[in-house]
Amino acid sequence: MQYDFDYIIIGSGFGGSVSALRLSEKGYKVLVIEKGKWYKSEDFAKTNWNLRKWLWMPSLRFFGIMKMSIFRHVVIISGTGVGGGSLVYANTLPVPKSAFYKSGSWSELEDWETELKPFYQKALTMLGASRNPKLFDGDLALKELAKEIGKEDQFEHPDVAVFFGKEGVNVKDPYFEGKGPERAGCNFCGGCMTGCRHNAKNTLDKNYLYLAQNNGAEILAENEVYDVLPIDDKDGTSGYKVAVKSSTKFFGSRKEFTSKGVIFSGGVLGTIKLLLKLKTKSLPLLSDKLGDDIRTNNETLISVSSLDKTKNLSKGVAIGSLLHTDDNSHLEIVRYSEGSGFWKLLHLPLSNGKNTIERMANMTQQVVKYPLTYFKIYWVNSWSKSTTVLLFMQSIDSTLKFKNNFFGGMSSTIGTGLKPSAYIPESIALTEKYSKIINGKATSFVLESVAGIPSTAHVLGGAVMGKDRSEGVINKNNEVFGYHNMLIIDGSMISANPGVNPSLSITAIAERAMDQIPVPIERKDF
Repeated sequence: MQYDFDYIIIGSGFGGSVSALRLSEKGYKVLVIEKGKWYKSEDFAKTNWNLRKWLWMPSLRFFGIMKMSIFRHVVIISGTGVGGGSLVYANTLPVPKSAFYKSGSWSELEDWETELKPFYQKALTMLGASRNPKLFDGDLALKELAKEIGKEDQFEHPDVAVFFGKEGVNVKDPYFEGKGPERAGCNFCGGCMTGCRHNAKNTLDKNYLYLAQNNGAEILAENEVYDVLPIDDKDGTSGYKVAVKSSTKFFGSRKEFTSKGVIFSGGVLGTIKLLLKLKTKSLPLLSDKLGDDIRTNNETLISVSSLDKTKNLSKGVAIGSLLHTDDNSHLEIVRYSEGSGFWKLLHLPLSNGKNTIERMANMTQQVVKYPLTYFKIYWVNSWSKSTTVLLFMQSIDSTLKFKNNFFGGMSSTIGTGLKPSAYIPESIALTEKYSKIINGKATSFVLESVAGIPSTAHVLGGAVMGKDRSEGVINKNNEVFGYHNMLIIDGSMISANPGVNPSLSITAIAERAMDQIPVPIERKDF
């Protein structure tokens, strides 16, 4: 049979981009389908007040790079666009601690820490990881906090996917022997998460995807897959039909492609939602574990706004420092560029309590007690210049489950362990100490303050690894149980809680998965 492509990859984030490059290097004909738009450096929003370019809300004709999804138990921030989450993430590339490799459904399948070590190194090289060379006001305050709690030796400059050449100066590709695009040195403006306008952030369209296109891989943007159907048989031995429709036009044309293999790389929200739908009709052999073991990295996102006008908390890379507070937890400083103050419209004074009434009472008490302070925070001070976000993460495990709902979307239920919480005592204690250091007050996302629903930028799982279909959706090589030549390579494959920013781990596991794919017979040298 003549196929349109050897592999169709659904999604262009960390898993999809790695897959595109490595398959194209081996001689496979590859198509990447991405629902988001192409963005060049000059296309990104100058500040996050430009909602049309920052938020992904197609119903309002907003086709930006960041999507917010609200569930009963968690609010999820994710990325869209060619390059997926790399367009909007905070560049940070930590390697998880040993506990990650020895827990979860994948723990007995391999000695993962040893197995993945060379692929972590490969991923760091490809993503252009460099140690952040400069600390600014927000980072220096975290360093002071580290000293205060006796953890000064646990403070570090993280590895980040940023080019630190001469500020603002364009140079020829510094990473891939001239085969990549030109780059420019970082100017530490803090705008990484609204999209780098200065060509310094090492997004996937500047490494994996760029090189994959040079090898002949095709990228179809602004299209969304709505069906994947095996050809002529139940398990996909004869290949697949992949049906797509426009994601940015109400009446865009629909297309259908054929391929020998399919790789799902749409992230948890894309892959799990699509597969739950397909399991009821086109792909009934999918494991019943689909949608289980959703993890959130047990994190809190709390903003602290300083009243000290001498401080500029917007200056630096998105995450320029971190502090390991204990064996299971760490704290990171997150920033937006000056002028990006949209978040203040969705933030309320930090308030904790057992129920909404108690939280609202505590919040009201705060406002009554410090009216001038909150007036300055919301109306006088520049929000992003005076505000830093404290990202607290833990490797302690708890899970959710996603399932189809009546409206055609997904709903969340509690899996194992405690449900995700916006109130983590360790996080609150650290926030209070940090607030005193910068003379600030804490606020948090409205649903955290009112309803106690936490936010996460790191949703993982839902298609985890297992020894068989009773324990997982995919095997240790990312192959889907029940189907031939079908893989899942994105955050939904993560099978334990890394407790750190997961992009590097997704990239490393994707590199390993692609290393298992053989070179086509016609390309082998005999």
